[in-house]
Amino acid sequence: MCLSRALCPATLALALALSSESSGQSTVDRLISASAKAIQDSAIVVDTHEDTPLRFLDENYDIGSVDPIDHDYISLAKAHAGNLTGEFFSIFVYPPENKLHFTTRALELIDSVYEQAAQHPDRMMMAFSSEDIERAHQVHKLAALMGVEGGHAIENDIRVLRNFYRLGVRYMTLTWSTSNEWADSSGDIDDAKVEHHNGLTDFGKQVVLEMNRLGMMVDISHVSDKTFWDAIAVAKAPVIASHSSARALTDSPRNMTDEMLRAVAKNGGVVCVNFVGYFVDESFARASERQHQSMTAAVRDYAAKQNTAGHPLTPEDSQRFALEWLNRNPIARAPLRSLIDHIDHVARVAGVDHVGLGSDFDGRNFFPEGIDTAADICPRLRRHCWIGDTAPTTFTRFSAEMC
Repeated sequence: MCLSRALCPATLALALALSSESSGQSTVDRLISASAKAIQDSAIVVDTHEDTPLRFLDENYDIGSVDPIDHDYISLAKAHAGNLTGEFFSIFVYPPENKLHFTTRALELIDSVYEQAAQHPDRMMMAFSSEDIERAHQVHKLAALMGVEGGHAIENDIRVLRNFYRLGVRYMTLTWSTSNEWADSSGDIDDAKVEHHNGLTDFGKQVVLEMNRLGMMVDISHVSDKTFWDAIAVAKAPVIASHSSARALTDSPRNMTDEMLRAVAKNGGVVCVNFVGYFVDESFARASERQHQSMTAAVRDYAAKQNTAGHPLTPEDSQRFALEWLNRNPIARAPLRSLIDHIDHVARVAGVDHVGLGSDFDGRNFFPEGIDTAADICPRLRRHCWIGDTAPTTFTRFSAEMC
């Protein structure tokens, strides 16, 4: 997501000349004018969804560290290399493991973000408004913002929502992949065992209106189609999709139909494209499904053998085996072009003022070729998106009104 008075490279139409990776860097670089590069390098670029707070809290991960193995999706050095000005750190509470204490866990995650900023005041600062983001850009610091992923975190108490806002949370995703007591999710909408509400309940609509009153952005990623339309009908301010791609290109219920894209544009909101291969490339999604089925069968067989031998597996053992199996049985990554196509599609259908970036780093893996960390965000997207000297202005009105 770009909140900027400069120009955003990720919202430009993909040039036909860049039809494949085989274009070659020297050819591509010739197509990037000096003025376009200067605009991109000075732009304020904001990623609207990234899950590293889980690692801050559970792994004692230090965003300022230098990782010798280089497997971290985001660090302060990588954010700087990728020209990333602002990051919405996701406050995600995993429902099965945190039942009965969703809010407490969310507060711990919020604290973890503040602690990272406190540890690195020379390179990172908390941000609560578009003005804060601009100040961070001027002093070359990463602006740390926060969004709660999943309305279950408020435990059906609108006072908790208000307190989250007071602590600096600037968006909330109405659901995660599981429905809550007041909103249906796309993740379990076809599960007959789950109690659904036909979209938003009356309390869910109150939540949307209270978020509007507070100035907290309503995030419609993850929600069911009916919840989306209810939120659009109720909302009195622009919504966002913090990490969703285009369903016309990749048929996932997590993605948005063209009708939804046009509705978000009419609402004044922004759709921030998810980077994960599963959501941007049909071939990869099908291969991933087959891989997952094979991996699940392998884990099941391994567990049965271990049980027979008197060595029952712990959940950690199962996860370790699954990761090792995936390393031994990789599938080809989605091409970078697939991600660019989704950005281009949202820009064409909704308009360039209504498309942004929502990486989902540390929340999912299997990113397209060339997108390995936050360091790749702007160099890679610029290389494939920029042609010519001009681009439409992006997000000025949205940022001024919403943050």
